[in-house]
Amino acid sequence: MKEKFGDKLDVKIYTLDSEEAKGYTFKSSTNVLFQNDWVPLDVATDKSKMESFLSQKL
Repeated sequence: MKEKFGDKLDVKIYTLDSEEAKGYTFKSSTNVLFQNDWVPLDVATDKSKMESFLSQKL
């Protein structure tokens, strides 16, 4: 996604035990937040759905 959206998207990846993850209740092993809102799991795990989602939001 970073290659496609470049400077419009700042990607950060954290583990569940990271300081940044504290305070969140995770729903599964794949969790994506966009502007502090949860991205649905089916969108987060599907490249074409995620591209479409980001195209609408950015």
